[in-house]
Amino acid sequence: MRLSELKTGETGVVVKILGHGAFRKRVMEMGFVKGQEIKSLLNAPLNDPIKYSIMGYELSLRRSEADLVEVVRLKACDMDARPRAQQGADMSESMQEDTDGSAAADPHEHARRTQRTINIALVGNPNCGKTSLFNIASGAKEHVGNYSGVTVDAKRGHFSYGGYRFNIVDLPGTYSLACYSPEELYVRRYLRDEMPDIVVNVVVASNLERNLYLTTELIDMDRSMVIALNMYDELEHSGATLDYRMLGEMIGVPMVPTVSRTGEGLHNLFDTIIRVYEGKEQVVRHVHVNLGPEIEPSVTMVKDAIKADPAIGVHFSPRYLAIKLLEHDSEVEAIVKESPDHKKLLELRDRCDALIEKRTGDDVSAIIASEKYGFIDGALAETFVDSTKEKAKTTHIIDAFVTNRLFGFPIFLAIMLFMFWCTFEIGSYPMAWIESAVAWIAALVETYMPEGPLKDLVADGIIGGVGGVIVFLPNILILYFFISFMEDSGYMARAAFIMDKLMHRIGLHGKSFIPLVMGFGCNVPAIMAARAIESRSSRIITVLINPFMSCSARLPVYVLLVGTFFSKHAALVFLSLYLLGILVAVVTARLLRRFWFKTDETPFVMELPPYRLPTMKSSLRHMWGKGEQYLKKMGGIILVASIIVWVLNYFPIHDAPAADTTVQLAPGDDSRIDPDRDSYLQMLGKAVNPVMEPLGFHWRSTVAVLAGAPAKEIVVSTLGVLYTGDEEIDDTALSARLTAPNCATGRPDFNAANALSLMVFVLLYFPCMATVVAIVRETGSWRYGAFSIIYNTMVAWLVAFLVYQGASFII
Repeated sequence: MRLSELKTGETGVVVKILGHGAFRKRVMEMGFVKGQEIKSLLNAPLNDPIKYSIMGYELSLRRSEADLVEVVRLKACDMDARPRAQQGADMSESMQEDTDGSAAADPHEHARRTQRTINIALVGNPNCGKTSLFNIASGAKEHVGNYSGVTVDAKRGHFSYGGYRFNIVDLPGTYSLACYSPEELYVRRYLRDEMPDIVVNVVVASNLERNLYLTTELIDMDRSMVIALNMYDELEHSGATLDYRMLGEMIGVPMVPTVSRTGEGLHNLFDTIIRVYEGKEQVVRHVHVNLGPEIEPSVTMVKDAIKADPAIGVHFSPRYLAIKLLEHDSEVEAIVKESPDHKKLLELRDRCDALIEKRTGDDVSAIIASEKYGFIDGALAETFVDSTKEKAKTTHIIDAFVTNRLFGFPIFLAIMLFMFWCTFEIGSYPMAWIESAVAWIAALVETYMPEGPLKDLVADGIIGGVGGVIVFLPNILILYFFISFMEDSGYMARAAFIMDKLMHRIGLHGKSFIPLVMGFGCNVPAIMAARAIESRSSRIITVLINPFMSCSARLPVYVLLVGTFFSKHAALVFLSLYLLGILVAVVTARLLRRFWFKTDETPFVMELPPYRLPTMKSSLRHMWGKGEQYLKKMGGIILVASIIVWVLNYFPIHDAPAADTTVQLAPGDDSRIDPDRDSYLQMLGKAVNPVMEPLGFHWRSTVAVLAGAPAKEIVVSTLGVLYTGDEEIDDTALSARLTAPNCATGRPDFNAANALSLMVFVLLYFPCMATVVAIVRETGSWRYGAFSIIYNTMVAWLVAFLVYQGASFII
């Protein structure tokens, strides 16, 4: 807990000082050391500052400063007032309670144990292997994507090593600590607010010049840091040599070679982290990245002005704030404006900027970047010897084909077609096994459960609903395996490269293509991945068109209907559906750019990492991670939705018809249904169905698409509930129930035309609730979520109508 959380009269034991620079030094000199008791005496009339007692004297701290001191609450806060013998007895009892596993009563022991926790943050460029290091260290199942924007939130894990508990956080990949992109802001705010004990800067050993720019900014921050020279095996294989020990001594930061893919070097990395945390690492020293004679005098003046103001510089070093202020960083300007004397400081900054630009004829940011790269070049000139071997020969050969003007698009389409073919054909075998298992369970229920509503609920609601969806788990796993492989190998970045010109024509750029392809897996993380797009308008357009990318939740609907009506042309129908979604997304983006957003030209800057062969373990980990999410959805939202659909379809219960009027009918037969016997679900379906009849929908189809609002898999589970429970049908497969003739019409409810219409409607209509929430969160406005619901549904109705009418003539 933080010191500011202590209530009046409570005592705590100091565990850690989270502040920075002068504040940290000042409070430690005043007795705020680990294990020291401190008591909260009273709050000021306006609740700030707070008066404390420590080491026999009293002092006051602002609440914001007290929030930077971590303490452990001393529960027996009145022990000082008791006789010493009684205190000893109480402590003995408390120690016994702690041994038994209850709360520790010795706060000093608790503080000592708490001190054995090290909070570390992984910071690095995209594609540096940071998330792989996180996964192998913590055992977490986070996805590793070989392009910017995959890690869009902080991933947290923990593990024990060397007598310490490590709390590890994987921060989004970023190239700098400016306020240009959401990733940069997220990382910087995390370092400001959470203040990790150690920053682990993960850099690509074979691309130090680019990666070390971020390192220079972390050096400016003056944070305790260790550099992980990741993918060190690639540097060694290239024939280059690096004296990383000398380089670490030059910049004052220890460097440790690692290969996160295999775990090599991680023990040494965490041993080094422990030494830095304990203050035993000799390499550690604070250095300044010299910014040259034109910038340094101004940095010094602004830094001294910041140091003189106690209201600034608590979270960041004064030098870092001074540099960012000279660069007109908006976040740092907001920090400075919290000071009463901020006008003088901003005026000083403006004078310094004007003087620099007058002398150099260039802006401050460009000069600072140039000087930092000069610092990096100078350090590498002393420690790095490049190889004379030809570099990335394999990458160049592959790129000659996959990014070729003639072959690039056909190769991409061929890969997608192969992916869908495997999803359907290979997935059909385990799908049949699961389907047989579901049928076997259903037969057991039919045989051994007594007749009644409970049996109907289990057989028709739970097994018919959830069982009808879980059979598609193999298809989901295969799809995610292919997507994971393309991302990790580096091919996805090439897909963005070859698509840039086409994306530019619809008002976006190649970087928008990556979230769109990710949408084939799940729209929610794909929408979040759009944060990597710097332009706000391009980011919003990408978010709004992403739901048209056919996510894996729609896959059960496709597999069911394609397998029933288009099995001979399954891969082609699959690909056509996905291409239709892309086409609608393209048209929508063009309309949004023309009528809603002004033209926004943003440069297409994307790293093309070298091709790497993903490990099977990595791809399977990602695949199974998505499989777990799917299974959890089975036991959660889809189970609940299936039960609700069953209840609405089962009630109200009416008296059984007379024996002489009872007729056994096949599923889909509505001849026995009259207005006073309709279930609630039938009433709803029939009320809405006139709007859907032009699409070839039966009322059951209408109910299914309405039920798909929480999750698109529920469309299949709803059909499973609505088309079960007739004893005349021996085949328990849902596809057989869909094609069974309706005795009222003599025709089945489904044929090829309205099956195609239903698939198109499910592809395009309003996204699931989780996607709508993601849209609102990422755009910051409910109007975009409402737009997605209304616009997508209107488009879905129009396109499904055209498809149904056209298919009715052709098929």
